Amino acid sequence: QVQLVESGGGLVQPGGSLRLSCEASGRPFSDYAMGWFRQAPGKEREFVAAISWSGSSTYYANSVKGRFTISRDSAKKTVYLQMNSLKFEDTGVFYCAADPSITAIQNRPNYWGQGTQVTVSS
Repeated sequence: QVQLVESGGGLVQPGGSLRLSCEASGRPFSDYAMGWFRQAPGKEREFVAAISWSGSSTYYANSVKGRFTISRDSAKKTVYLQMNSLKFEDTGVFYCAADPSITAIQNRPNYWGQGTQVTVSS
């Protein structure tokens, strides 16, 4: 089992930046690939970004490539999502996820955080 706690959401203007954090506890952090998903109002949850257990491989949804960066700090057992050039359509609840499989982390991860709200508004 792994427990995930997100933080860092908030209200930001278009073009602004936010950094989300997700702290993991429970099983060894290195056992898991980590990822971020988001759910916009009235829409299904969608994949945003993922990072392998070693941090050597990263994956992004086309809609965020070049704007978002995922990273992980093993010492702090934390994964980050740096979000730049935010757009109105980035608004939603962002969920941290964990799974031993780098394939599953991009589709149907086993473990989820409770989510943090990101609102992009002028």
